[in-house]
Amino acid sequence: MNPLDIQKVVKYVEDNIAAFHIKRIENINKLKLSQVLKRKNPYLFKAKYMQTSEQIIRGIVDAHISSNEETIFGNWLEGLAIFINNEVYGGYKSGITGIDLEFNKDNIRYIVTIKSGSNWGNSSQIKKMLSDFKTAKKILRTSNSQINVVAINGCCYGIDRNPDKGEYFKYCGQEFWHFISGEENLYIELIKPLGYKAREKNDDFMLSYTQMINKFTREFSNSFCKKNGDIDWKKLVEFNSKKTNK
Repeated sequence: MNPLDIQKVVKYVEDNIAAFHIKRIENINKLKLSQVLKRKNPYLFKAKYMQTSEQIIRGIVDAHISSNEETIFGNWLEGLAIFINNEVYGGYKSGITGIDLEFNKDNIRYIVTIKSGSNWGNSSQIKKMLSDFKTAKKILRTSNSQINVVAINGCCYGIDRNPDKGEYFKYCGQEFWHFISGEENLYIELIKPLGYKAREKNDDFMLSYTQMINKFTREFSNSFCKKNGDIDWKKLVEFNSKKTNK
């Protein structure tokens, strides 16, 4: 084990955080109104008394962005966690399906699946993770039958007061960052470097965002509004749900 040099972590964040912001902008620039409308519930728009094109557009775009950013930033945090663990324990990105990180500590091989928050999965997703852990243990023990393998579900934020799940451990928030780094307060120290040039990058994002809102609002009005300006709900529902001939 090597002590963590927090300045190396700061440099890693500053050198790589731009990738997160770039992906945010790339994602919003690739959005197509027709694709988003096909995936959203038109009945919900009506039930929420959305009466203008912009209300609907902001609703669907904001929902898409929120969901997508969680995924993008989750992947970015995974890279940060692997970097930190490599600095301390020599850990590395696993080549085994479903496993994000492998490292050795106290004669134990840890296999880690990294998620963003503590409430990340439904029962079928948890079952898939357990299957991946089982397969990974089998693969590792094929080459070394004596190896002691422990499975970890690491979550970058949140709390789980009962980490021992029987077949694996679930470490969240402070406990996860402490586990992979040996530093008890790392979870707090990460906040400052994550804000590196955040305002500047967010200004770039907001430019793309407002352009997209204006563009989609115009497209939606042209396609799904009547001449008097009312939303043509029949046409919108048909676009979203009407059966088409093959």
